[in-house]
Amino acid sequence: MTEPTLTFLGAAGTVTGSRFLLDSPHARVLVDAGLYQGVPTLRQRNWAPFQVDPATIDEVVLTHAHLDHTGYLPRLVRDGFRGRVTCTAETAALAAIVLRDSAHLQEEDAAYANELGFSKHRPALPLYGAGDVEDTLPLFEPLPLRTARRIAADTFVTLRPAGHILGSSTATLELDGHRVLFSGDLGRRHHPLLRPPADPPRVDTIVVESTYGDRTHPTPDPSILADAVRRTVERGGSVLIPAFAVDRTELVLLELRRLMEAGDIPRVPVFVDSPMALAALDVYRRALTSGSEQLRPEILGRRDVFDAGDLRVTRTVEESRQLNRPAYPSIVVSASGMAAGGRVVHHLAEQLPDHRNTVVLTGFQAEGTRGRRLLEGAREVKVHGRYVPVNADVVSVPDFSVHSDADETLGWLRRAPAAPRTVYVVHGEPRASSRLADRIRSELGWVAVVPEQGEKLLLD
Repeated sequence: MTEPTLTFLGAAGTVTGSRFLLDSPHARVLVDAGLYQGVPTLRQRNWAPFQVDPATIDEVVLTHAHLDHTGYLPRLVRDGFRGRVTCTAETAALAAIVLRDSAHLQEEDAAYANELGFSKHRPALPLYGAGDVEDTLPLFEPLPLRTARRIAADTFVTLRPAGHILGSSTATLELDGHRVLFSGDLGRRHHPLLRPPADPPRVDTIVVESTYGDRTHPTPDPSILADAVRRTVERGGSVLIPAFAVDRTELVLLELRRLMEAGDIPRVPVFVDSPMALAALDVYRRALTSGSEQLRPEILGRRDVFDAGDLRVTRTVEESRQLNRPAYPSIVVSASGMAAGGRVVHHLAEQLPDHRNTVVLTGFQAEGTRGRRLLEGAREVKVHGRYVPVNADVVSVPDFSVHSDADETLGWLRRAPAAPRTVYVVHGEPRASSRLADRIRSELGWVAVVPEQGEKLLLD
């Protein structure tokens, strides 16, 4: 090989499974090692042999800790990867939580499937286990923001704030003089906790996400959540909020506190029912205490901004079971955010049939997920091999999205000091990626391409 290449091993034509392989005469680098989520045909890709021998990868660069960007990493290690994992310190801390939880859930789900016999595989097996995660974590070597790290000869990586979740970053890779910028997941300029994304540096190639590439976020309307909570409490029900354990739970708690202090919703107990979310909450609290440069100055130094006065933590399985049918009106925040797995699935099985309850969806729901089916008005959903009726209210509150929308992504690209040669649009459903690429061409006059899964391209 004489010229550097870029191969799209994931997040091409879909919004999950981010994996981008850079090859040069001096190094092989994988940017993100995400897990596929959503429809079975996508999830099945997690089980396919990796497209290159993991032992030949010199370094993995992680843009942030979400599972669709980190969740395949223990499988890479299980199959032979022994290189360095570069990311921010906060991403390393959160990824440890996310990956341990992922292994636990996979082992738990496999055992549950074997017990009830509803798996197509006999026996059902996890993609990786807790031991694989513990083998992975020593490979993490955090890199400070805006600091270049040498990977190999003529190969460097620099991370800059992405404003998506705590620790999130864009990644600029330089290979033999060619500079490639990976957006990772871009945040918004008005994230309640984080500073906005850093402007793009001068590069030759940009790989940009398109989760919301075909839409703009509506103007925030706090009354949607407030009305849902008030209605539910008045009829004696409970509010169930499936929320991503990292960042989304923090933002939901922040907003619930604000609404309670303003008198817009009644003061009812708020349960956080996710060991991973509780661990992530500790990471955010430490960042507040230490004065992290990623956090907005106005949020630093304040007392616990996540507790409205009656915040209750649920750690044990038995405590979680008691929330399947709460004894009094309450708010339960539980992972996962797309209702695809975790404790929230057990709560849905018990609470969806009761018309007094409300399920609040707080962000993007990928195709094929239980959250997407609820969002689209399904009258019954499948939970652990059985269909349950949807009699509870289902309310969508898009205000919590921490993904840039199409206008915000274009604004970020416009702030680049010079036009890149090519922009590759990834990490979106086909319509979203295609629409964003169209706008990049028409509004910026740049070359924009939606790559195909497995496509390999010369960078020079």
